[in-house]
Amino acid sequence: MRRLRLPNLLRWLGLFAFVFFLVLGCGNGSTNAGGASGNGTGNNGTTASNPQGQSWPKELRVGYQKSSFLLFLKEKGTLEQQLAPYGVKVSWYEFTSGPPLLEALNSGSIDVGETGGAPAALAQASPQAQFVYLAYEPEVARAIVVPKNSPIHSIADLKGKKMAFAQGSSAHYTVLTALQKAGLKISDIQPVNLQPPDARSAFERGNVDAWGIWDPYLADAEMNAGARILVNAKDLPKQYSFIVGRRDYAQQYPQVTKILLDNLQKVTDEIHADTKSAAQELSAVTKIPVATWQRTLDRRDYGVYPLTDQVIAAQQKIADTFFEAGLIRQKVRVQDAVQP
Repeated sequence: MRRLRLPNLLRWLGLFAFVFFLVLGCGNGSTNAGGASGNGTGNNGTTASNPQGQSWPKELRVGYQKSSFLLFLKEKGTLEQQLAPYGVKVSWYEFTSGPPLLEALNSGSIDVGETGGAPAALAQASPQAQFVYLAYEPEVARAIVVPKNSPIHSIADLKGKKMAFAQGSSAHYTVLTALQKAGLKISDIQPVNLQPPDARSAFERGNVDAWGIWDPYLADAEMNAGARILVNAKDLPKQYSFIVGRRDYAQQYPQVTKILLDNLQKVTDEIHADTKSAAQELSAVTKIPVATWQRTLDRRDYGVYPLTDQVIAAQQKIADTFFEAGLIRQKVRVQDAVQP
């Protein structure tokens, strides 16, 4: 057997040690699943961590409406900054109301979004429902309005009249409960299914007698379209707004939805602290007048909160009301869609 001479043996040992420490060094500098260093710093200067075994998606697709503070979060860009260290791209999609947003959520076209209580209750009744409630926000202003000079002065006067509202929206619940309070049914009026922009045009042309709507469209109608509030939703059963997420996405990436909710809370606090500046920024983005946004923000409550028994009960009441009115075919148990 051939023996290695001592100089050769030392050279082999030295080479082995070099390769060992080289591999060890490369291992310490590896990137996580999101493409960022485990100890890296995000664009906003905060330290990004990636707990072992935690996976990150390639994208977060967010659905929003003009009434949602997600719009403000979009303009701030802080969500992108928070998720960039993990390689998560943020994409934004605008919707005119809750029903099309939830349809997109259930079909897998978006991952999270914000909607009113009524659209969520109706969507949960669908066999294709794939969403969960992640958090809630206080009510936004909602009402049924008529032209200032309209002879209509009570809900009873609406019998047989044309009323515009987006079917399945929060305004749908406003209309339904207002009619029930007056002893009427949806069948006692002529519903006209229109999204807010089209409803506004129909209202101004006199093609409808009344309009069920929410802020900021409500404030804009009051200030710029000669609208008079016939019924204020404050006098009707509560209807909260919700941040909702696709069930499989929320379960697989809870760290992403938490970052979203944390950032939404921060921008909500910013708006509350300086509504004047917020109104100007939102006006620039939406082309809705500053004064309209100022009224909207001044009469709104603020916050992003975990769901409570009281909120779940209010949402259950919405689902039960729609079921009893024959608008959904099966009973809905709201608790089944609450994210643990």
